[in-house]
Amino acid sequence: MIRRLFYMSLGAYLAVWAMRKLQSLRPDHVARRTAGRAAALADQLRDFAGEVRHLSASRETQLRAELGLDTVDDTTTGNNRIYDVKDGR
Repeated sequence: MIRRLFYMSLGAYLAVWAMRKLQSLRPDHVARRTAGRAAALADQLRDFAGEVRHLSASRETQLRAELGLDTVDDTTTGNNRIYDVKDGR
């Protein structure tokens, strides 16, 4: 009797598990998961690219200041600023 109850509960568990797995393979579920993951990946790439641009610009400014390249003296205020050719500033 206990043995039959065990196998019956095991079969019910496996049936529920298999149904849930099959439902997760429906096209609308797959599309929703894929779109969510693609959006998350795009956000991560956008953040990474912004951080790379920011760090490269700050490093370039630091190197130009250390090497004394392309500095423009502002004699009216006494400030030295970095002249970056590619940005036009």
